[in-house]
Amino acid sequence: MTDCHDATDPRAAVALPTQPVIVLAGNPNVGKTTLFNALTGSSAKVSNYPGITVDRLSGTMALPGARVAQVFDVPGTYSLNARSAEEQIALDALVGLHGATLPDVVVVCLDATQVARSAYLLLQIQELGTRCVVALTMIDEAKLATPEPRALAALLGCEVVAVTARTKHGLEDLRAAIDRTLRSERKSVWRWTPSPALREHLDAIREALPATWRGQADDALALWSLLCLEPRTGSTDDDELVVPDGLRAAVTARKLDRSLDDEAVLARWAWLDREIPKLVRRRPDRSRTERIDRFLLHRAIGFAAFLGVMGIVFMALFWGADPLIGWIEAAFKAIAGELRGRIGEGIFTDFVCDGLIAGVGGVLVFMPQILLLFLFLGFLEDCGYLARIAYLMDRIMRSMNLHGRAFVPMLSGFACAIPAILATRTMERRRDRILTMMVVPLMTCSARLPVYTLVIAALIPGSALTQGLLMVGMYVFSVAMALAAAWVMSKTIKPLKAKRLPFLIELPPYRWPRGGDVVRAMWSKSAMFLREAGTVILVCSIALWALLYFPRELPTGSPDYAALIERAPTADAKQALDAERSALQLANSYGGRLGHAIEPAIAPLGFDWKIGVGIVGAFAAREVFVSTLGIVYSVGADADEGSAPLRTKLRTATKADGTRAYTPLVGLSLMIFFALACQCMSTLAVVRRETGSLRWPLFLFGYMTALAWIVSFCVYQGGRVLGFA
Repeated sequence: MTDCHDATDPRAAVALPTQPVIVLAGNPNVGKTTLFNALTGSSAKVSNYPGITVDRLSGTMALPGARVAQVFDVPGTYSLNARSAEEQIALDALVGLHGATLPDVVVVCLDATQVARSAYLLLQIQELGTRCVVALTMIDEAKLATPEPRALAALLGCEVVAVTARTKHGLEDLRAAIDRTLRSERKSVWRWTPSPALREHLDAIREALPATWRGQADDALALWSLLCLEPRTGSTDDDELVVPDGLRAAVTARKLDRSLDDEAVLARWAWLDREIPKLVRRRPDRSRTERIDRFLLHRAIGFAAFLGVMGIVFMALFWGADPLIGWIEAAFKAIAGELRGRIGEGIFTDFVCDGLIAGVGGVLVFMPQILLLFLFLGFLEDCGYLARIAYLMDRIMRSMNLHGRAFVPMLSGFACAIPAILATRTMERRRDRILTMMVVPLMTCSARLPVYTLVIAALIPGSALTQGLLMVGMYVFSVAMALAAAWVMSKTIKPLKAKRLPFLIELPPYRWPRGGDVVRAMWSKSAMFLREAGTVILVCSIALWALLYFPRELPTGSPDYAALIERAPTADAKQALDAERSALQLANSYGGRLGHAIEPAIAPLGFDWKIGVGIVGAFAAREVFVSTLGIVYSVGADADEGSAPLRTKLRTATKADGTRAYTPLVGLSLMIFFALACQCMSTLAVVRRETGSLRWPLFLFGYMTALAWIVSFCVYQGGRVLGFA
């Protein structure tokens, strides 16, 4: 059996483009990205489609004759029918709409184990008048069930090449087939004939197509508009599609009969069901997958296995990355200390060490968790288990109007919200991704633990068991609030509302992932985080440092600390005086003044201006709250949650009237506030990057801050009414 076949006679010569544009299309899980990596090698890069946070893979590949072609990988899709802007990407890429370049050839990947199903997309693409080449993938799994390429080429009317990207088998034949197809004419091919009633609708909609949409694909685009712009369904999803208003109005006016709505789908499937079985005479052996699924999809055993897998992922993110994070923090601290020793004290030194170097370290400190998360997600997706997770969790998550795959980002949120938000990319619909992003920051991340540990140890009386149960309670509270927030937002916020659609998911066969593909995807996505979100985090870090650093003048009437430190008899005395000076400088800084300014707003929660300064400082990262309080109370910037002097200061602090400043009720109110408030500029930067809009990070910050204030207010004031003050 030969691997490459030309389905037609020699074609008419056409002008060859100097740098052809090749698009790879296909269903999810057909080996398309693996083929893309094999064709492009190290030239591949990840970016986003304009205005939409969906990964776009692009690269270059060599063609015969020493020519180079641009290659783009379209997100996997089962058809061109779209319900969201993300799903419209495939159509735009194939037809050259909305800034996309019209492809010269589309390589459609067909799964040799499921030819009929994966060929449905090919029929739609051929109706668009696009030059096509079929790459027949998964031939090693199909084995004797693989259709003969020559017969398949004759049936489909385009070249068919059997490829195995892992071994690079068939790649040269595929390049040659692409080169030959470039020399052919574009031609729209329909396997079915529209009924007279549908033909009437198509003619009317075709007249409403904008000039930029006109071409050989007029009928196909008119049909796409009729099927996808469906205001009659009551769904809000069609509002996301990027189409001219005139076209939307024309479709709405047609009032298409439901039977005509299904005509195209049924006609294509009828052709495939009639023709493909003539070429495929054996059913692929999926017995191994079926045997494994008996356990992994079992209600009890499967859920237990799922918890085990997620436990491994969680431990890797929470504890596995911890040593790497510690090394990064220690390395940047050592670099700053070395520079400070060489340059000497001064404003410039403080900017370089505490602003710039600390800011870069604050970005890189996320990398261990992000790299590990993308490594695990890539492995789980490529092996086929991520789809099973979505299947197992869908009933539970959909009760709160979340996607089944939202469980993985929410679990990851216990480690850090940054990689958790990036993990929402595994969901296809924008609405599902954004809703998950809005609730992931409510999960108790590791940065909250130092705050909880300090407050519980300093302010909450009782045994270790009582304190431990309170810590567990904060985790349970965060999960409950996240699920409740998701349910409320899905019912009240228009962009997050959606008609409940049937849950359709493919359970691909289990495959051992290709290590190179997993690592390449892990690195490219992590590098994109550094480029886009990292720069924002760095700028915000420097700005926050300046807010807490300037002005450097001490309040009027302050002692001459330089002279006092010079005359201090011991190193401990010098250190105490320096800490006292730092506390006064912080209180007089712009950040300190802001802490005083917000005191009237936070006083009903039981907080004073000192906690206000800590809240301002914690916007860099929640754990900074502890070190900021260390400076405020003259304990030193190196104070952590285990600092006995800081715990004592908090426990013994008093108000002007001599009463205790921080009671157990204040401590509980403070923990509730930190559980619900969005005290993390890095989270906001990543949400801005993932949504492509300032609207959602501002909404996230606003609703979480309001929620934190309201619940803390109720806890503190309710506790006072009940006599717990």
